[in-house]
Amino acid sequence: MLQVTYIRENKEDVIKRLAKRNIDAKDLVELVVELDEKRRATQVELDNILAESNKVSKDIGALMKNGEKAKAEILKEKTAQFKEQTKELTETLNTVATQLQDELYKLPNIPAEIVPVGKTPEENINIFEEGEIPKLHQGALPHWELVKKYDIIDFDLGAKITGAGFPVYKGKGAKLQRALITYFLDKNTDAGYQEFQVPHLVNEASGYGTGQLPDKEGQMYHATEDNLYLIPTAEVPVTNLFRDVLVTENELPILCTAYTPCFRREAGSYGSHVRGLNRLHQFDKVEIVRVEHPDNSYTALDGMVEHVKEILRELKLPYRILRLCGGDMGFAAALTYDFEVFSTAQDRWLEISSVSNFETFQSNRLKLRFKDKEGKNHLAHTLNGSSLALPRVLAGIIENYQTPEGIVIPEVLRKYTGFDIIN
Repeated sequence: MLQVTYIRENKEDVIKRLAKRNIDAKDLVELVVELDEKRRATQVELDNILAESNKVSKDIGALMKNGEKAKAEILKEKTAQFKEQTKELTETLNTVATQLQDELYKLPNIPAEIVPVGKTPEENINIFEEGEIPKLHQGALPHWELVKKYDIIDFDLGAKITGAGFPVYKGKGAKLQRALITYFLDKNTDAGYQEFQVPHLVNEASGYGTGQLPDKEGQMYHATEDNLYLIPTAEVPVTNLFRDVLVTENELPILCTAYTPCFRREAGSYGSHVRGLNRLHQFDKVEIVRVEHPDNSYTALDGMVEHVKEILRELKLPYRILRLCGGDMGFAAALTYDFEVFSTAQDRWLEISSVSNFETFQSNRLKLRFKDKEGKNHLAHTLNGSSLALPRVLAGIIENYQTPEGIVIPEVLRKYTGFDIIN
């Protein structure tokens, strides 16, 4: 959530920068400023009434002590008026504050200066590309046919149990999935990230804290009777570990990693581009989350990008990095880099990671602050990244490592799988 003080003091800049997202935010920003002015004016009026009421109460006490009961009774009538005014102003203040909060929730984060202007994924900027695209043998297959051929993932069985988008991993497919999870976690913990196991359902406050609510409410599975949401990413519970937390400056940075299943309704997603593992309702992901000092957060973002690069180099998958344009960025992000691996069998790029800096957008919602050396409190910066999302990484491995003899296991994973080929 944007800080209302920043909006008030930089109104035109906020409108201009939100235009990068192809949003005309003028009316909403004006409304936020108007509500904030009303809130502050009401607060001043309420404070003045309370101060006057306290003064009159003291005067009544002094008059009663001096035996001037008649004068005290006149002042008591004033205190009754003050109580009524206080009640009305408090109700007005609460109503305006709620309205202001609701409008602030509608505003996405301001894009960083280097975010390119654009409306569609086609306008994202390719900033880096690495890895040799393998030449596959004649008759090479896409992963949804390979997994059926080798009986390692069963989409029909998952559809029977639950529905489309809930695959069942079997035998060496299940073991390869587990190997990837363990490998990713080992890479993250070796890089200094502390591992967490977190709940897979979160309450409403957690959804609001990281910006999934109210923006992505339609994409989340909702257990309505308990008002709990299945997590769309480990970012939500992990970042909420620090909701309402005040840390000291020397505790920063804080580095976390977690593996969780993720659940997304993906409403409206259909077509050939979502076949097989390309788009699922339940999938596994290993996440990294950082809490950083504002002065260091963009250096930390670069470090996260390098970390994901190293993993993909070890897996020997061809990949590229895109800087997302304003129209393709997530609601809460100030800057996002997407990683994509090339699927040779599908002849297309598959997104496998997003690495983002949210600056103070999440921490303002979370009330996540740090105390500096002078004892002043500041909002921290939060960052997160997929390290990595498994379905498309798995699809890339299955397709790019296929041979006439079977699917070769990347060398870095063999100590985790215990086998070097699926055949």
